[in-house]
Amino acid sequence: MDAGSVTSSATKSQSQSPLQDQFLQRKKSRENLDRFIPNRSAMDFDYAHYMLTTDPKKGKENPTSSSPAREAYQKHLAETFNMNRTRILAFKNKPPTPTDAVVTDCSSVHQSKPAKARRYIPQTSERTLDAPDLVDDYYLNLLDWGSSNVLAIALGSTVYLWDAADGNTSELITVDDEVGPVTSVKWAPDGRHISVGLNNSDVQLWDSTSNKLLRTMRGCHQSRVGSLDWNNHILTTGGMDGRIVNNDVRIRSHIVETYSGHHQEVCGLKWSASGQQLASGGNDNLLHIWDRSMASTNSPTQWLHRIEDHTAAVKALAWCPFQSNLLASGGGGGDKCIKFWNTHTGACLNSVDTGSQVCALLWNQNERELLSSHGFSQNQLTLWKYPSMVKMAELTGHTSRVLFMAQSPDGCTVASAAGDETLRFWNVFGSPQVATAKAAPKAAEPFAHLNRIR
Repeated sequence: MDAGSVTSSATKSQSQSPLQDQFLQRKKSRENLDRFIPNRSAMDFDYAHYMLTTDPKKGKENPTSSSPAREAYQKHLAETFNMNRTRILAFKNKPPTPTDAVVTDCSSVHQSKPAKARRYIPQTSERTLDAPDLVDDYYLNLLDWGSSNVLAIALGSTVYLWDAADGNTSELITVDDEVGPVTSVKWAPDGRHISVGLNNSDVQLWDSTSNKLLRTMRGCHQSRVGSLDWNNHILTTGGMDGRIVNNDVRIRSHIVETYSGHHQEVCGLKWSASGQQLASGGNDNLLHIWDRSMASTNSPTQWLHRIEDHTAAVKALAWCPFQSNLLASGGGGGDKCIKFWNTHTGACLNSVDTGSQVCALLWNQNERELLSSHGFSQNQLTLWKYPSMVKMAELTGHTSRVLFMAQSPDGCTVASAAGDETLRFWNVFGSPQVATAKAAPKAAEPFAHLNRIR
């Protein structure tokens, strides 16, 4: 911008009032209008009628012979009646000059609004812990972060608890070789009790505060239990036998419902926030949506939707926190896609090829973002903007596939565990908006009405 333009713009800005004041003055003044309304008394309608009913091009296109005297007469006539005017409807008086300048560039109004600050996303992990003997198995679920801010991780035949508040680590359980290794862990909603799936098909329930085994549930499956999820007092288990079982942990005969639909190992289980729908994924490339209202105690429950769009194992499942019927699913190495589903209709809303095995999915609780973890070749975590699915960040550091992810109770931090036997913590979701967000209702404790579990 040259010096002249700078001076001009400065003078203009000095002559103008703030935007809000300009609008107020326009409303109060009758003279400062945004357009000119014509005055009919200032128009020459007789001349306008003559010009509209006379063909001005007739003489030019069909010339006729005329004498010099006739041409002089016509010239004098035109000057007398002002016939040389080019406009038919012309105003004799000009519109009044506005007293204040009016902003005509709408873009300047939008530019004056403060833009939302872009959130800083650290590209490196803020903390890294060793995780020796972590089983490098895509079909297991060995990491979970409870509501009491304690992270549980299964390393071989041992389950360790890491307290995020003080960084202390404690051992919860070590199982025998004929029982282990541990194949899945999942905190109950109360953040105190934790379920542990084992290689021999047993499921154990532990009290983390007293380090006591409360009960062992048998007969659910015929082989290892690789996936677990809670729905209030119902613990849902998925096994290598393809069965899905609902267990009521309050009663002795704990098996209350079964779901049959998978032909191979069930490696993904997720209840919706409402507890009405269950999503299950398996090594048979199938994704099922089950409705709790259709559950049967006497016979296997029929699925609500059976989805066969994935071309590899479906382990990564995540229900959307801001749209109850939206589910994200991720496929294995032969599929590499993240797909989005309307679980009411079973329709696929979108599909994105990520270029690598999708191991886990997590939604941001405060923004419309989705985090995915991947295997070969980059072994990265990818943050996506939803619904455009534009990549916002790629977090690297793991040297092997990132098999498991868990989210802190406040929704800010994500823990990832990989085949490189490291546990990394990422501040990928920023800080929760405490000022605007309402406090989430506290989950009902599944053991609140019991003194002991048989």
